[in-house]
Amino acid sequence: MWGKLGSCGKMAAYVASGVFSQASRIMAQISPEPLVTLRLTGLVQSLEEGDAELLARAARRLGIGELDLRGARIARRSVDARRRPPCLPVQVDLVVRAGFQSRALAREERSGYLRPAPIPGSLIPDQPAGPLGRGHIVVVGSGPAGVFAALPLALGGASVTVLERGAVLKERHRRLVPFHRGRSLDPETNLLFGEGGAGTYSDGKLYTRIDDPLEVPILEELVACGAPAEIRFDARAHIGTEGLHALLPRLRQRLIDAGVTFAFDTRFEGLELDEGPPRRVTGVRTSQGPLACDGLILATGHSARDTWRILARQGVPFEAKAFQFGVRIEHPQEMITSARYGSGAELLGPASYSLTCKGSGQTQSVHSFCMCPGGRVVASVNEERTLCTNGMSNATHSSPWANSGLVVTVNPDQFAGSADDPFRGVHFQHEQECAAFEAGGGTYAAPAQRADDFLAGRLSTGELKTSLIFGAQAARLDELLPDFVTLALRQALQRFEAQIPGYSGSDGLLLGVESRSSGPIRIPRDRKTRLVRGFSNLQAVGEGAGWAGGIMSAAIDGAGAALCLYCLGNS
Repeated sequence: MWGKLGSCGKMAAYVASGVFSQASRIMAQISPEPLVTLRLTGLVQSLEEGDAELLARAARRLGIGELDLRGARIARRSVDARRRPPCLPVQVDLVVRAGFQSRALAREERSGYLRPAPIPGSLIPDQPAGPLGRGHIVVVGSGPAGVFAALPLALGGASVTVLERGAVLKERHRRLVPFHRGRSLDPETNLLFGEGGAGTYSDGKLYTRIDDPLEVPILEELVACGAPAEIRFDARAHIGTEGLHALLPRLRQRLIDAGVTFAFDTRFEGLELDEGPPRRVTGVRTSQGPLACDGLILATGHSARDTWRILARQGVPFEAKAFQFGVRIEHPQEMITSARYGSGAELLGPASYSLTCKGSGQTQSVHSFCMCPGGRVVASVNEERTLCTNGMSNATHSSPWANSGLVVTVNPDQFAGSADDPFRGVHFQHEQECAAFEAGGGTYAAPAQRADDFLAGRLSTGELKTSLIFGAQAARLDELLPDFVTLALRQALQRFEAQIPGYSGSDGLLLGVESRSSGPIRIPRDRKTRLVRGFSNLQAVGEGAGWAGGIMSAAIDGAGAALCLYCLGNS
């Protein structure tokens, strides 16, 4: 579990190769002395300093000697590109015997740089199963929310079936070939539907803005299935598309070994209900026949519009919510890396960015989303004659292109239609995607406009180079997009130019539209139990229910809901 990496002088530094808190507990069992884990922040690692040297320096900073140090690991590391050369802000966890004191440690405590390390959660239920945890649970969707809802239930002893309308990964990849080669779209298996959900064909970003104890065990499961160990501490953790494709079959087998049954190519078609109140789900109707259940978890993903309408007709509540909408922007990766890293580019590799432009007056805020260094733009669609762009990249970031979403938050009062219609945001999305498809020439090519032309309000001329396999078609995106989106993007492009020179020039290409960064609906649920309002055994989780935004937050939401469902009914 622990391996010696090296030493600085007489100080030996050790690093965890597994779950840090688990290693601490194992060591506590071996040794009669109680141990504590402390988190030290405010450290900066140079590009030349090795991890062993960094850990030894952290121990010295707290006055921890060789005999007192029981373990150390990097807890979080990011890149600060504002400095020249860039550096790496780091947080370090150190295990010491309880009661250890030193003047240096007391000083860091007073400064606020030292605190107890957060205690990670567990995917194994720590309470006896309630009535639902002893029954058969059906999970709709095999994306991160669905998979990590199924795992803790199975580990606790529940019988679990995962329904997925799309194909298993190998077959999913085979069925994508006709779309990419001949533009023949399969509405059931595509870049959005199939094993792993929409994230399977993104770039595998695993960072999240939420702080939840379940993040650690979820990351550990991914590492055990082949993800790089660095995702445990990398603030911009990224597996890559090819890494996800290698990982998902192992993760599926992990669930099968735990007792989960998968039903691929099986579309959800309705609920079987006891009317209540509260209403109770007794089974589901599927394209392969009916399936009885004691509980149901909906993890449909952000694009299952037909499923939402089925649920709404059967009384599942929905409400409109704000969501992100905008465009993809693409640049030569070399330009981004040079602007961000300067002389540190050789050691840090292709650069990413995270940009935000706050709104002013009547202009709304804009932020970058799902930035893909060394990646490519893809057409993420599941409905014919619509177009939505997204980005993906491999772990090697080998493409010469960098792309990112540039999105505005669209509020429900900006949707057309009745305020009583919870699906008016869905209508907005669909209308914009249909318009983008037509503006791109009806071939899944993206309507595109150079950034400087977008600012000037003119059609781009000449070849529009893009990584999108279907190409780009010159179009007036500034006229195609809603006025409030165009106004916000123009303001943002001008401000981003100051941060990354050339960003809003002729090397920047805007491609429309980016419409599914998040979902436009929410299924109301109880904050504590995650039960859908009016139901006794139905939960809705992840992006498709409006409660997450990204791989990690969806996985955390699914796991948290499952742990609640497992114990439901216990006094």
